[in-house]
Amino acid sequence: MEKFFRLKENETTFGRELAAGITTFLTMAYTLAVVPGLLGGVPGGPSTAAVYTATVLAAAIGTLIMAFGSNLPVALGPNLGLSALFADVVLGIIGFKLSWAEILGVILIQGILFVVISLPVIRKVVVDAIPLNLKKAITVGIGLQIAMKGLMSAGVIMWDDSFSQLGSITSPDALVTIIGLLITIALYSKHVPGAILLGILATVIVRIPFGGFGLPENFVPVSMPAAPLFVAPVFSFTWEFFIVVFTFLFVDVFETLGSFLGITAQAGAIKDKSIKVNEGKEEVGDVPKTLPAFLAAAIGSIAAALLGTAPVSVRVESVAGSGTGRGTDRGRGVGGRTGLTSVVTGLLFLAALFLGPVFTMIPSSALAPALVLVGFLLMWKVTEIEFTYPTEAIPAFFTIIIMPFTSIAEGIVYGVLSFVLIKTLTGKARYIPVATWILSAVFILRFFMH
Repeated sequence: MEKFFRLKENETTFGRELAAGITTFLTMAYTLAVVPGLLGGVPGGPSTAAVYTATVLAAAIGTLIMAFGSNLPVALGPNLGLSALFADVVLGIIGFKLSWAEILGVILIQGILFVVISLPVIRKVVVDAIPLNLKKAITVGIGLQIAMKGLMSAGVIMWDDSFSQLGSITSPDALVTIIGLLITIALYSKHVPGAILLGILATVIVRIPFGGFGLPENFVPVSMPAAPLFVAPVFSFTWEFFIVVFTFLFVDVFETLGSFLGITAQAGAIKDKSIKVNEGKEEVGDVPKTLPAFLAAAIGSIAAALLGTAPVSVRVESVAGSGTGRGTDRGRGVGGRTGLTSVVTGLLFLAALFLGPVFTMIPSSALAPALVLVGFLLMWKVTEIEFTYPTEAIPAFFTIIIMPFTSIAEGIVYGVLSFVLIKTLTGKARYIPVATWILSAVFILRFFMH
């Protein structure tokens, strides 16, 4: 174990990695209930129980590939946005309709294309196309997004059709979240090892007197998993079919890339290489181990197609268990720093096949404080953005402000497009990398395919 994961070299211990893996899994466990709820019982599809089994297996496969391929504390799980789109396409809500088998065909082709994109030349173009200031902005945007997700899940913030507003802070969920957040912040500030995991456990205890949390009637903690419904993928090759393939591929690739950039930045894995470009100096981020990240998501999505569920991607909740990579701050939180964290998370996914009722009964108000604190931990990267130069800072700002209200992928789109437009309008087009031009053209093409 020491030889493979290099625990001493990474200044970590088995206990730290164990706590980190448990924390990451707990913050992701809610997705195991959401995805089967979205896809279970859809016409022509499997039961909710079968989707649950397929989702857990696909997530475990992707996470374990990541663990052994990258030795980084990064986990994969079901992509909630694509899960919702999956259901909408099968139900015909978006203007056209594909069958369940056709959607599985979409996911299988998308997964295979993702493997192709993982090839060194193509992957380098995709990664290098995002300037370092935008990479840093992605980290900050993810922080805001994950903090908002926590506050909304507990009802502290409510999302209306057109705007967000404060919820009732006197409601049980909101009160529990606020109390749990204060406890978690206190633990973190005191450098208590495993502060986030302890905060989750403490918040669960705080939730009990408020009611609404307890063992359901006829509760059975251990049960045999349902068999996934194996449906042969169908390839219709219609215009609508290819539109959905492109959409799924786009979201999966850039959600995975964006989340991976945020997590590795949090863990201190992004290296900066300074090169002379314009206005003094621009930095290009050297992001290691993107190959296992892409392959893990690609193979996980292929497995999802064969098992009968939505694609998987790198999950931003992984930052709940990762190290901060910031000098003395590395001792705070849970601080997983190797793939052993992801091994623990992957094994817990497999355990969830038999313990699903236990993992999915954890209230959202108990997880919300962890998500909010994780959002704070990701905010520090904003101090490294080059605000001195507007052509660098404004695209970064657009990335940060758009991401929490839409998605990681959309934040990247508008960040890259604004970067190209602003550089061009200010006479600095010659400083835009060729890869960035190519990526912006792909983003523009995407608008016409919707």
